[in-house]
Amino acid sequence: MTKTMTEAPALQVSGLWKRYGGTAALAGVDLSIAPGEILGLVGPNGAGKTTLISVVAGLLRPDQGTVRVAGVDAVAQPDAVRPLVGLAPQALGLYPTLTVRENLTFFARLAGMAPGDARARAASLGAAFGMAGSLGRRVQTLSAGEHRRIHVACAMAGRPRLLLLDEPTAGVDQAARADLLDAARSAAATGIAICYATHHLGEVEELGGSVAVLHHGRIVASGMVRSLLAAYARPVVELSFAGAPPAVAPGDGGVLQGDTLSIPTDDPGGTIARVVAAAGPDAARLRSVEVLRPGLGAVFAAVTGEPYPREAAPPEAAGAP
Repeated sequence: MTKTMTEAPALQVSGLWKRYGGTAALAGVDLSIAPGEILGLVGPNGAGKTTLISVVAGLLRPDQGTVRVAGVDAVAQPDAVRPLVGLAPQALGLYPTLTVRENLTFFARLAGMAPGDARARAASLGAAFGMAGSLGRRVQTLSAGEHRRIHVACAMAGRPRLLLLDEPTAGVDQAARADLLDAARSAAATGIAICYATHHLGEVEELGGSVAVLHHGRIVASGMVRSLLAAYARPVVELSFAGAPPAVAPGDGGVLQGDTLSIPTDDPGGTIARVVAAAGPDAARLRSVEVLRPGLGAVFAAVTGEPYPREAAPPEAAGAP
């Protein structure tokens, strides 16, 4: 959906700070999301994603800065903003002994819908999320992927202008993850702005929209995924050793992490040959070599000088399915 010249951003965050004691969880964040846009808010665990989501949702009060949802000041007018925002936090917020229909109807009623409208909304969301045949099932009988789908559907029950998704695919399999990505695209196609917060970089690459990289409470890079990849992403050679890697790549942007040496390069074959030759006797300790496809992990490394944590998003080898 294209933003018009007169249409206010669905979300406008300016100079946002949030501190916990002497630690700044958010340190001057600026962010804008247009109606119909999916913005991937990415960063490793502890980057500040959940804090930012919580401030925008009105669960936390910022120490400094402004938050506007569809032009309304979320800090000064929280009651006016609340109906405009749908939140699906990482922790599930469903009633397990109620049916899918009852959960969806309940959240639609909380959003102010009349009983008949709420029931119709529940049926519509059930169909949209592929759960039309399960509306009568109790939530406690659902799979993990079905829990996540209904969790997100409940956040949309009130037809929000802005949908906040915090780690929406946590704990689900690949099929459920694909369903949730499709649901996000479908919601954006109706004009809903989505802030999709995740540490799984591949999901944001797959969505292919805009991205903001959050690191230690600051936005360190933002733009369209394809633009950031074109500007920063290079193939990365990863060499894993038995024990500490040899220091053989100074000046090449090589990064040591544990037993692995990662080197961004435009010539993977030549880089591998040179490093192995320079390693000398240490080459006997080489356990594996991988050439990783350029991705948002490379963008993160380029703008922060640090590799993206392996526990956050395992890298994919070039040519992997």
